Amino acid sequence: MTTSSKAWVKPAIAAALLAAAGFAAYQSLNSAPTAPPVTFIDIKGGRITPEELRGKVVMVNFWATSCTTCVAEMPEMVDTYNKYKGQGLEFIAVAMKYDPPNYVVNFTETRQLPFKVALDVTGEAAKAYGDVSMTPTTFVIDKDGKILKRYVGKPEFAALHKLLEKALRG
Repeated sequence: MTTSSKAWVKPAIAAALLAAAGFAAYQSLNSAPTAPPVTFIDIKGGRITPEELRGKVVMVNFWATSCTTCVAEMPEMVDTYNKYKGQGLEFIAVAMKYDPPNYVVNFTETRQLPFKVALDVTGEAAKAYGDVSMTPTTFVIDKDGKILKRYVGKPEFAALHKLLEKALRG
């Protein structure tokens, strides 16, 4: 082989490496983070494990009884859950660690919340989900455990419903 016929080899290798690096960067930027493997404790002391949520579309809503936006959005959260539970939606409302458990239980009972309500008395769940401190913060998680969306504040419910419909079909 002559030197001139080998001239293309190094640029071709460099281009292939550059393309591979670009593809890897694209994949890492476009792959959704995985939901943390948190076991929630519900208001009756029961465990809600990652294993029982696997294969389901899940909404995890961090909230507090003292949060006016949380209280205001709760009827729409109930409507959303009721609309999609028959299609496999699981919903966990996680009360923040500063929320007194008796307030959470009272709110749950008086509002007849139809979904699972958990107490994050240690703050570990909020920490695992990226140090959630603003309420409400809601995560939509697909059947593979990937976080599709994080809402801080009240979600735009029409867009949330479209996202849920897509995830429940997938």
